[in-house]
Amino acid sequence: MDKTINIIGAGIGGLTTAIALEQKGFKTRIFEQSEKIKPVGAGIILANNAMQVYTKLGLNKIIESHGNAISSLNITKPSLKPLSKADLSFFEKKHNTKNIAIHRGELQQLLINQLMSSEILLNHKLEDIVQDNDDYILKFNNNKTYNTPIVLGADGINSVVRDCLFPKSEIRHANQICWRGITNYTLPKEFKNELNEAWGKDERFGFVQISDSTVYWYALKSFKKNKNELTHTNIGNYFNDYHSCIKDLISATPKEKLNTAEISDLKPTTTWYRNNVCLIGDAAHATTPNMGQGACQAIEDAFVFSECLETYETDEAFEKFQNIRLPKAHHVVKTSWSIGKMAHISNPILIGLRNKILQLTPTSISKKQYNKLFQLSSI
Repeated sequence: MDKTINIIGAGIGGLTTAIALEQKGFKTRIFEQSEKIKPVGAGIILANNAMQVYTKLGLNKIIESHGNAISSLNITKPSLKPLSKADLSFFEKKHNTKNIAIHRGELQQLLINQLMSSEILLNHKLEDIVQDNDDYILKFNNNKTYNTPIVLGADGINSVVRDCLFPKSEIRHANQICWRGITNYTLPKEFKNELNEAWGKDERFGFVQISDSTVYWYALKSFKKNKNELTHTNIGNYFNDYHSCIKDLISATPKEKLNTAEISDLKPTTTWYRNNVCLIGDAAHATTPNMGQGACQAIEDAFVFSECLETYETDEAFEKFQNIRLPKAHHVVKTSWSIGKMAHISNPILIGLRNKILQLTPTSISKKQYNKLFQLSSI
């Protein structure tokens, strides 16, 4: 009997899960809807919790060599005057691992290169999944079908696996547009090992160095009724009053290379598995990007899932996985949603109050929050 674990989706979560399972001796196969793996024009912050997983998988050094270490997360005014500063050096020492900013496409290729035996089948867009006794039949748009004993849905916020088998889910829209860009640029020395996010009125702008000569930046702005009222050609106008460094980053990036997306998340659900099918990553708990934890939580899923499957029989493993991961993942989803609302306040009086609260919040509170966030779950 074929014991292959079939993973739907070759994103960061699906690839990391395949690597973790391979290292436990499981056979995996990955189905990806794209015709080829393309480098998305965006960066990613691998926070301490994600890098702890990659350390356990023996991948931390190669990832560090292709990215840039980040030791501070700052929220600022549009002028880049700090409102709050999270010093991550304590956690670097505590967990003996760094926080790394890296090109998302480069990370994806590094992970693909680490696969030992897993096959990646491209141009396989899942259309339906049907139970067949104890197995499932995967039906793809290229008319191919596969029988499988175990399915992992790592196919993102618009998961077909979730829609087929867990239909009572709801995608929430934050009424915010996000533009992501990567450009050749070297930040001033004081910004090189920091992530800075400037909060204004109805919009914000973040940037981080991801290599010696490359910067990843993202910009978000609220819309009232129609997302089409915001266009990438007007980004410069939206951030006219911001620091010159921010305006330089926008002008240095070809507009046709920007990645544009509406900000959404998955309203927290309490069911991630059914029989021999389990959701992981964004398919289970998609979050807004306000904590930089979307991919990090998927990476944590990969580690915990592989540990559970090695220790327990399938049904119990899925239950244990959900029980361990759901509270933390939901905490991230809910906190990130609240941060997104707070960052886009438009009332000038409330903006002043928000900024004052950020400035007066003791570092001990921030440290306690990050301590909880960076602590890996164990089975």
